[in-house]
Amino acid sequence: MRVLSVDMGMSNTVAVLAAPGQEPRVVEVDGAAVMPSAVYADEAGVILVGRDAERQARIDPARFEATPRRHIDDGVLRLGASVVPVADALAAVLRRVLDETTRQLGGALPDEFRLTYPGRWGLPRQNTLLSAARLAGMTGDIVLVPASVAAAAYCRLAPGASVAVYDLGGGTFDVAVIEATGPGFTVLAEDGLPDFGGADMDRLLLEYIGRQVSNRDAAKWQQLDHRALLLEVRAAKEALSGRPQAEMPMPEPFADVLVTRPELEALVRPGLTRSVELLTATITASGVRPSGVYLVGGASRTPLVATLIGDRLRVVPVLADRPEAAVALGAHLVPRHGVSFRAQQQPSSQPPQAQQSLGYLPPAQQQSPRQSLTNQPSPSSQNFPNTGDFMAGANFPQLPPQPAPVRKGASKATYVALGAIVVVALLVLGGFLVFGQRSFPSAADCAGQPGSPDDKGFTSCTRQLAGPVADQGDCHGGYDGSGLTVPGLAGSSVTCHTSGQTVVYIQATSLDEVNRKVAAMMDAYPSSAKVKAQWRGNGLSGGYEALAPSGVGIVVFTVSDRPLVGVLTAPATSAPSSLTAARAAGAFERSVQPGT
Repeated sequence: MRVLSVDMGMSNTVAVLAAPGQEPRVVEVDGAAVMPSAVYADEAGVILVGRDAERQARIDPARFEATPRRHIDDGVLRLGASVVPVADALAAVLRRVLDETTRQLGGALPDEFRLTYPGRWGLPRQNTLLSAARLAGMTGDIVLVPASVAAAAYCRLAPGASVAVYDLGGGTFDVAVIEATGPGFTVLAEDGLPDFGGADMDRLLLEYIGRQVSNRDAAKWQQLDHRALLLEVRAAKEALSGRPQAEMPMPEPFADVLVTRPELEALVRPGLTRSVELLTATITASGVRPSGVYLVGGASRTPLVATLIGDRLRVVPVLADRPEAAVALGAHLVPRHGVSFRAQQQPSSQPPQAQQSLGYLPPAQQQSPRQSLTNQPSPSSQNFPNTGDFMAGANFPQLPPQPAPVRKGASKATYVALGAIVVVALLVLGGFLVFGQRSFPSAADCAGQPGSPDDKGFTSCTRQLAGPVADQGDCHGGYDGSGLTVPGLAGSSVTCHTSGQTVVYIQATSLDEVNRKVAAMMDAYPSSAKVKAQWRGNGLSGGYEALAPSGVGIVVFTVSDRPLVGVLTAPATSAPSSLTAARAAGAFERSVQPGT
């Protein structure tokens, strides 16, 4: 099986290909292992990526965006006169990687794709990434892997060991404490800084240089293309990781500037100090004593990072031998369904359903996290850290338990009143939890004959499958013939019209019957290209198939453990060829998938 892992970071993208009989290797794009994640829209609206985008940025900076992933919540990018959906911009980056990979494979596509993402992303962001992958032409199975878990897998932890992953990328800082378990990995605690990364360090250095030279000609400095200058600033910053000083070439009329490492460290120390403080707090929140701190992300090469961590935690952090590629290389080593989150450590930004075990592929035989997905031996040339507690004896500080403060002079009546308040609060919270648990029916509740429908035609089971569509769409009981249904499948049905699309939800009496009827329905379209993937949300998980015969988008989605099925139908457009299976899948993930 050919597996392509892609770590599309804020500033750079790295891809790794694993093929039978070969060691996993980095896919070089334009002759380099790291491709900038930058995009540029030319006058015809064509999106250029990577170094092509950076070259064109010197011509028209307004059409350029160095970090498109930073705008994932905005929906669109404004590149000059072009308004580009963020999913399309990210798809262009992924497509460039895929094109180079297929070229190296002689035109063949990989069988499986693994995309990494920041662990704190919620479902909407994950679905945007999935949509981008489909638009890029990734038609095989897709697995989303938290970047911190991929980094931990690259460490080759022994079962029961844990590690703190310090990930300083181009646009953000992420930290997580990961524990290796028998079947995979558990995220014990995680956090991050969305406003600090390598790009922010570049900006600080550029501002510093500007203060040094602008007194020569302030107006000229303001007229300069600062976006193009940032590329030179980044090169100078990276050079300072290995040298005490670096020269920054400047355009006329400014003289070149010599920048020293102490000057850079003075600029970035406040941000790096924040990251180390968050690292310490996350370790404390995890409740474990990690065997070490592992540095990934290109900006973690900055020598001050290791110095600050050593001073604060009294340990020597381990820098990945290839920090920019560690996440992509480690993604191959994560079992398909081997990632879970410790619920009490989930950040508030993550929806409750995302606290379940992750896995976007159909069930497969579990593999040890220390095995490659291609069953190839680990490449000795990668210089992986030693297995097990690779920082045995690390002296993490243990904070002594702090006694609760005693308020002197409090009366007995005060304690009685406080006790009553606590009791009432517990009763209210307990009632909330009990009734909250009853809001979702169990798999057993959805088996057998459907219950009585509500005023819109939903049973409790089909309402859970519909999610927000049940309240936002025009829904009524039964099938009105305006969309597609599963031929021959009997049960309680409800039809909804939302965003110009029709969705039919059905609760049958048998899961086997649902699977047989859905398979027969899909067999009726043998010549149509299909997109298959897994979904999860609203306490449910399952799979879907998307296709677009004659320009009509069809998505059939099922639930893995109960006899529920939905059919999304998007009408044909004036340009039928524009509605593809990938776009139909994107419509499902954005507006119909429960929990989004």
